[in-house]
Order: sequence, then structure tokens, then C-alpha cells
Amino acid sequence: MKKNNLIRIVLIAALLTLWGSIVVFAEGDSDGHNLGELLPLWSVLPFVGMLLSIAVFPLIKPTWWEHNMLKVVIFWSVAFLIPFGVAFGGNALVFNLLEIVLLDYLPFIVLLFGLFVVAGGIILRGNLAGTPKVNLVLLLIGTLLASWVGTTGASMLMIRPVIRANQWRRKKTHVIVFFIFLVSNIGGCLTPVGDPPLFLGFLRGVPFFWTMKLFPMMLLNVVILLTVLYLIDHHYYKKELADGRSHEDMGMWETKIPLRIQGKHNFIYMGMIVGAVILSGVLPSMEAFADQSTGVLYGIHIYGGIVIAYSSLIQMAIILFAAFLSMKTTKKAIRADNCFSWACINEVATLFIGIFITMIPALALLKAHGASLGLTSPAEFFWATGVLSSFLDNAPTYLVFLTTAGSLGFTEGLATTVGVIAPEMLLSISAGAVFMGANTYIGNAPNFMVRCIASENGIKMPSFFGYMGWSVCILIPLFLLDTVIFFL
Repeated sequence: MKKNNLIRIVLIAALLTLWGSIVVFAEGDSDGHNLGELLPLWSVLPFVGMLLSIAVFPLIKPTWWEHNMLKVVIFWSVAFLIPFGVAFGGNALVFNLLEIVLLDYLPFIVLLFGLFVVAGGIILRGNLAGTPKVNLVLLLIGTLLASWVGTTGASMLMIRPVIRANQWRRKKTHVIVFFIFLVSNIGGCLTPVGDPPLFLGFLRGVPFFWTMKLFPMMLLNVVILLTVLYLIDHHYYKKELADGRSHEDMGMWETKIPLRIQGKHNFIYMGMIVGAVILSGVLPSMEAFADQSTGVLYGIHIYGGIVIAYSSLIQMAIILFAAFLSMKTTKKAIRADNCFSWACINEVATLFIGIFITMIPALALLKAHGASLGLTSPAEFFWATGVLSSFLDNAPTYLVFLTTAGSLGFTEGLATTVGVIAPEMLLSISAGAVFMGANTYIGNAPNFMVRCIASENGIKMPSFFGYMGWSVCILIPLFLLDTVIFFL
């Protein structure tokens, strides 16, 4: 079948989905009930269409996709927004749209933007060749950093040195895939700074260092993944050498250059961003920023009860200021040598606005029916949280199952604002949200960022389904092992 014909079929299917969405949403009403109780399961069709577009179009029509990405995002967003507005009214439409964009998407993309800009001003100079041992060490460093500067921060900081070290290699895609597994996800499980879901837990009463209890599970996963990476990388490395190719053939290795970091002042700005994230969690405990009796945050009232908290505004202001300082104080040569451009952050911002908008029904359904899923064991919570975190925002998914676990009626365990939670339940929810974010490109924000930066630097990355092939073959067996050892 020709690609053009396949494009037509996909577009026809999309139009049928739009028509079906109108019928589906029209079954709802606007009587003030919980949105998730009114929406049918089929209301997630625009979200599914959005994900399939990301997965299919880059494969069958990459050039078309590159120039029409925004149109596809607008189409699927409209496929949700118009039927939703017809069914529930303009007020509900505006409220839900502003809520997801201003309270979820805006802080998300500001944080991503800030870390992208600041990390782009740091460069590791010197002769660093991407041998199996060097790659293992670089990924281990990134994994250890992730819990302290966040998975996004560690990913943005380490991905360019990894790419540069491996630029002489023909086979290097596997290194980036394992980078996403380890640095962009699993490494962030030890502190609330590491990943947004854990930060939400911290805000709801989970002690800051409680998540260090995940260290044994993290250690097992890191050791196994690094071992598998080393074996795969060593195999390809030997083939490169057998073909007469080595890093010494590249001109940049003709003269020995000692390793050194340039743009080190950007670490100050990185600290500002991490500090801003922590500060946003501390400020609500002060009377000036929240009503301590009700927990209601003070802020700017936008529409129908939507409030942009002052703590969130301060966080975003600090992050944007750090990015501004980084752009003003970093030499252009450093960013040029880092192959820094705005294309990557533009692609991520474009795609994720569509993902955030179209996943409103999915999150509402999960919030309404999460407690009725019948989850009673740590293994069930691990897989339910993990599977949904692979495709939805893992932060609200974590919060739904945290609340569900808090409603099970435990009398002993960890006291949180959502109830008493058994430690094994909290461990399984935390691990599922953080670890299984690695299952897809959209499971965690830095996954897609790393993919974009790698592609921008000439590395042929797997497609959406191709990447899932890697995760199914490597991560799913590993998570099954985790289940047997830690949650049964």
C-alpha cells in the first residue's frame, strides 16, 4: 500500500473518531457531578488518536509530520474540546482547558525549558571515547545524579557528553535507549526531587528521605541494566573494531586533550532550578502562602476557582530567570559546540500540549474509578500505577493510587494527608510511577527530550513502537523480577 493511501486512511479514521467523539460526549450532562463519573470510556479516543499519530506519522510520512505536527496536535485537541464543549457547556470547557494548561502544562514546560537551556550551556571537553566501559561509567554517573537534580536535570546534563563520546560509533542507538531507562527514569527514585510523583508524595506527608527505601530495588535494576548494556555495547564495539573502525580514526582524537568542563557557572543556575522546585513544596507550609487549616493555596484567581498559586509563580519565575542568566552569561561557542538549538524544545512543547489536553478524560476517568479497581496487593498497585504511568502523566496517576491506598483502611503504616498507607503499598506505587515511566517515550518528560536531542545529533532513534519493543524485551522481564522479589 502506498504511503499516500495510508495517510488518507488514517485521516478518514481520524474524522470518524471526531464524529464518534461528538456522539459519545453528547451523552454527558453538566449537572455538577464528578467529570469522570459522566464520561464514557470512549471519551479517551482523541487521546488514543494523539498517541497513534505520534507513533505512526513519523514512520510513514516523516517529512509531512515534521511540517504538520502542530496541525495534528490542533486536530486532536479540537476533537476533544468541541464535543466536550457541546456536551458540558462553555464554562466546563474553559475551566478544564485552563486548569490543565495553566496548572499542569505551564509548570511542566517551564521546568523543561529551564533545564534544557541551562544544561545546554555546560560542555565536557576532552578525549572521551565511547567505549563500553566509558558508556557504562557515564550512564552510572547520570543515574546517580538523577535523584538529586531530577531525572530531567540529569538527562539534560549528561545526554550531550554521551552523544559526543559516541559520535565515532555506527551502532549507538542502544546506548541512548539505556540512557532513557536509567538516567531519565529509574535513577530518580530515591528523593522527591528525582521525579514529580515522589514530590507530590512529599507534599502529602511522605518524609523526604523515606523513598530511600527504594534503594535495594533501584540497585538491582541498575546492576542488571548496566550489565545488559555492557554486553550489548561490547558486542557492537567488537564489530566496529573488526570492521577497522575505532575512535582513533576520528580527527578529534589525534591530539590528546584533557577532560575539562566549560560553562561551570551554569551549575549555579541548575542549583537555582532545583532549589525553586524544592521551594515550591516548602512555601505552602507557611501562612503567607496557604490557609494552614484548609490547605488552600493563595494565588491569582483566573477562572471559576482556578488559582495559580504564588508558590508556583515564584518557582516559574526563578526557573525562567535562571534560563535568562544562562543565555546571557554563557559563551555562544559552548552552545554551538553542544549543537544547541530550539527545535527540540519546540517539538516537545508542541506535542505535549496536545497530550495534556487530550488526556483530560483519561485522568478524570482514572480519578473517578481508581478506587473501584479492586487493588489490594502491592503487586497490583505496582503494575496498575506503572502501566498507566507509561502513557499518562505519572504525577496525577501516582496521586490517584496514593489516595486509593490511603482509603483502604490501614491502621498501621505511614500517616499521610490522604490516610494511613502500608509501607509496602507506598513502595509499590512509587516504584511503578517512577520505573515504568521508561516504558514509552511519553512515560516521562525527559524521555522525549533525550530522543529529540539524539535525533537532532544524527542518531537514528527507534520509532514509538520500536522503543516499546526495547522496553517490552528488557524492562518488562525486569519488572516481573522486581514483582517476585519485592512485592509478593
